[in-house]
Amino acid sequence: MEYFGFLNLDKGAGWTSHDCVAKVRRLLGQKRVGHGGTLDPAATGVLPIALGRATRLLQYLPTAKSYRGRVRFGVTTTTDDLEGEILTQRPAADLTLAQITAQLPRFLGEIEQIPPAFSAIQRDGQRLYDLARAGVAVEVPARQVVVTGLRSLAFTPGDFPELELEIDCGPGTYIRAIARDLGAALGVGGTLAALVRTRSCGLELEEAIALETLAAQVEGGEFTPIPPEALLRHLPRYDLEPEAARRWCQGQAIIGEFPVGTIAQVWAAEGGFLGVGQVVAERGLIPKVVLA
Repeated sequence: MEYFGFLNLDKGAGWTSHDCVAKVRRLLGQKRVGHGGTLDPAATGVLPIALGRATRLLQYLPTAKSYRGRVRFGVTTTTDDLEGEILTQRPAADLTLAQITAQLPRFLGEIEQIPPAFSAIQRDGQRLYDLARAGVAVEVPARQVVVTGLRSLAFTPGDFPELELEIDCGPGTYIRAIARDLGAALGVGGTLAALVRTRSCGLELEEAIALETLAAQVEGGEFTPIPPEALLRHLPRYDLEPEAARRWCQGQAIIGEFPVGTIAQVWAAEGGFLGVGQVVAERGLIPKVVLA
């Protein structure tokens, strides 16, 4: 039996996202497993996992993400988190919460960000972290990302003060880069001390399960994947009558009063989820992913 749907996995520290996919494959006994967004090994929290044919739907899931991160000031590292080698370390005991808060607005909205040198971004077909580990100096290009929320949760004073933040952002945003750049803006340096992803692809941390829980559910015959349509509610829904549904599933476009450019869930009028379609000018609703 091949499972079809999604898993809201609570990733533990020390595992790569690829490690988690491999473990899920072994637990479920199936090959078609993918994830919906890399988490650094040291980070924990929501790792969306797609099972079976649901891997084809990953690109259509909600893109908004949320994190809780802890920034340590007075320290900079090669990786922009505590996993890397220390570059600088100077006490910043005089740093205040008011000083930090005054700098936060510059990291809101559409901002330009230089990703960490140690990241999964590809350059000339190679991952940046592979190049960095090999000692190859690479100029990482800046890119535009969107941060919709940045809230201070707690401040811990000391020689190397720490700030806990809640961040809401779009895809491609590196929280490590925010920590680094916030420290630089304050003139003391900063690095990411801890990170938890609390929301991704429409999944929430409160409902995530650990690998151990998944293993127990599978062994007890209790595991049920999240239905694909549960994560596609942000898309409009079009219901097709039986003949139109049959033709659409065979690859034919359906003419109708659909706004051009819309990407939508497609259902059979009697209630079955068929897949995802897109409305193209002069053609109508064409199939992008057919699952029926």
